[in-house]
Amino acid sequence: MINVKLNREEFAYDIHSLVKAFYPAEDVNVCALEQKREHRSGREEQPVILLISILFDEEGIESRMTQPDGSELLCERVTADGLADRKTARNVLKTLLYRQLVHINGKQLPWGNLTGIRPTKIPMDLLEEGWKEEDIPAYMQEHYFVSAKKADLALRTASREKKILDRIPYRDGYSLYIGIPFCPSICLYCSFSSSPLAVWKDRVDDYLSALIREIGESAHLFDGYALQSIYIGGGTPTTLEPRQMDRLLCAVERFFDRDQVLEFTVEAGRPDTITADKLKVLRDHGISRISINPQTMNQKTLDVIGRRHTVDEIREAYALAREMGFDNINMDTIIGLPGEGIDEVRYTMEELAKLQPENITVHSLALKRAARLSMQKDQYRGIAFHSSDQIMDLTRQICEENGLYPYYLYRQKNMAGNFENVGYAKPGKEGLYNILIMEEVQSILALGAGASTKLVEADGLIERIENVKDISNYIDRIDEMIRRKQVIPGKVRRNAD
Repeated sequence: MINVKLNREEFAYDIHSLVKAFYPAEDVNVCALEQKREHRSGREEQPVILLISILFDEEGIESRMTQPDGSELLCERVTADGLADRKTARNVLKTLLYRQLVHINGKQLPWGNLTGIRPTKIPMDLLEEGWKEEDIPAYMQEHYFVSAKKADLALRTASREKKILDRIPYRDGYSLYIGIPFCPSICLYCSFSSSPLAVWKDRVDDYLSALIREIGESAHLFDGYALQSIYIGGGTPTTLEPRQMDRLLCAVERFFDRDQVLEFTVEAGRPDTITADKLKVLRDHGISRISINPQTMNQKTLDVIGRRHTVDEIREAYALAREMGFDNINMDTIIGLPGEGIDEVRYTMEELAKLQPENITVHSLALKRAARLSMQKDQYRGIAFHSSDQIMDLTRQICEENGLYPYYLYRQKNMAGNFENVGYAKPGKEGLYNILIMEEVQSILALGAGASTKLVEADGLIERIENVKDISNYIDRIDEMIRRKQVIPGKVRRNAD
């Protein structure tokens, strides 16, 4: 346990994220200086290993680190102008805290002190300002302590993103997300808004009826803007039967103008849900991009994480999609799965390379509190979780040797090894929706249980309109979900002005 106290609570998230990155196995508690830490009943308390006190005043910031017995490990004070400005204060604080944690812990983080910011945002902004590409990595290393490898990765990714966005009038458009919250089984690491299909099989049609109502009542909200990308995700959309998928896609075609849609993605996801009949429905409706996500090509790991399919079924589903004419296929893999080291990752990457998909997305395992792997972690104490620079370098090397290059990049809390998620693609096959949602440069109308609409304001601020996650609540409260979005036309017109 690490206890942190501070007198400016608006920085609690940044502090928690940074300390947790150095001490991933420890609980980190952040609270106001005068606040007593709440005791969580029913939870075994970890012994306290470090106390941190952070104090802001008008002239500077003091950060003191002490042992549980009160003996001081480190105390440093920095003075700086402009600490009343949140951005300035945040940057000064993170620089101070990072230096101290490196001194105490003895390790550097691959992404330095970057928290709460997309790694590509920094190089993207600098490119927009006219900076030369060769000057940007050094800036990221000096100001954010980012490693040379990660600074180069961020720059190369941002450069590709910028070239793609520069070709698209994205400010005049919007994207559509539709959520299907059902899966054949729930994976050990999953915390998404998804539910086992077996539990909801008798209500899938009810869910679709509610969803199609939301589609019909929301299609006019971005009148005057071009629909540029559509993404049907989940869950696993291909848990729907062919007739159900056809019903959904017919509704999208009926209510939305698709003349300017540049990309239409459906996450086929789990190979055990993919059939020729379902793929025929997708093909007949003009779906341009699908995902077939193995996560790993090691059968032992698939069994551990609750993926109820075989490695052979992955290959068979992929071959079937190719036979039916799909020429833009994404495949996801996860680094840091239980029991997998560099040899297992190498095998997965080499097997995916043999298939030659147009996209490979490499995820670093992020353990959210809602995932079974977090809630039942005592059951998995004997299983190792590996993630390293060497493993991440291996994935990049194999992708690039096979003509796939990084085009989008993001990070989450609690990622194994403090690494990142990277989308690799063959030139011309980059996933547009992925870039738009990660760079937050375009509004996204999101429909379905657990969906979150994002409105990108003219000043770059993001407003979110959330749908309830629970499937029964979504069905019963669909009128409320529809009403929540009726504010959009006024906001969109104001932004357009």
